[in-house]
Amino acid sequence: MTSTNTKSAAQIIKIDENYANQRIDNFLIKILKGVPKTHIYRILRKGEVRINKKRIKPDYRLQLDDQIRIPPMRLAQKIDHKPSASTINLLEHRIIYEDDDLLIINKPSGVASHGGSGINFGVIETVRNMRPKAKFLELVHRLDRDTSGCIIIAKKRRALIELHELLRNNQLIKTYLVLVRGQWQGNTRIVDAPLLKNQLQSGERMVHISDAGKTAKTEFKLCQQFTNAALLEATTHTGRTHQIRVHAAHIGHPIAGDEKYGDKEFNKAMRAIGLNRLFLHAHTLKFKFPSKEKIINLKVELDPDLLKVLEKLAR
Repeated sequence: MTSTNTKSAAQIIKIDENYANQRIDNFLIKILKGVPKTHIYRILRKGEVRINKKRIKPDYRLQLDDQIRIPPMRLAQKIDHKPSASTINLLEHRIIYEDDDLLIINKPSGVASHGGSGINFGVIETVRNMRPKAKFLELVHRLDRDTSGCIIIAKKRRALIELHELLRNNQLIKTYLVLVRGQWQGNTRIVDAPLLKNQLQSGERMVHISDAGKTAKTEFKLCQQFTNAALLEATTHTGRTHQIRVHAAHIGHPIAGDEKYGDKEFNKAMRAIGLNRLFLHAHTLKFKFPSKEKIINLKVELDPDLLKVLEKLAR
């Protein structure tokens, strides 16, 4: 990736429904890639950004059909690597639902939800390449890079706001299939343990149980018991980073293939029967889309490589 500095011409932007009611400062931060936030707030304070030919404050909320004038400024243009044709083709064939508001993909393991931290592109950047004419495409939620299964992309800002509200109110129900170490006792178990997120100097994120952390609740239910492992269904009642992985390890049942929070010997045994990834799959998705009075209810079966692991464990 390389970057060069170029001076842009003044821009005139007309606000459509995707950006109506958004704060002007957040809007500018989003569209002016490579411009420091300090500079954005400076041009707002000086009145260099005009809406309908008038000065505005940074907390002004955009209205439908507002005309924004952005002054000429130096932009750091980033030249990014494009996702390969094979990656684009892979995601195209893993679209499981699409309408005017949403696009839902069965994300493959090994593909990040978004670029960053040395990753040039993820699901969202690839989808934007797949749909170059789309004005608005944003992730509704994220999945860890090694987790497969349902991931939602909003095609309109209104849809994004509605789904974030469902997530906050625990009305967007997501279940996962997960293979863990050991003999599972009983049927259902609820883990209610707060999680604290730390970022190491390397940029790696680590999460641990701590009273200083945020509330986190996961419900585990037994699906199938094997000799030294159990297939569980996990339902998240909160959406914390690495929640299922940390909660599973916390109760003595680390997830197969988890190199960060898992058990080395168990992972080694699972590799011997062909597991070369994290056994965590976003299996089902259910919610009622408020503005459309429509119920979305999807189920994505395990990938073939995970099914083969279960077959070997059963034998």
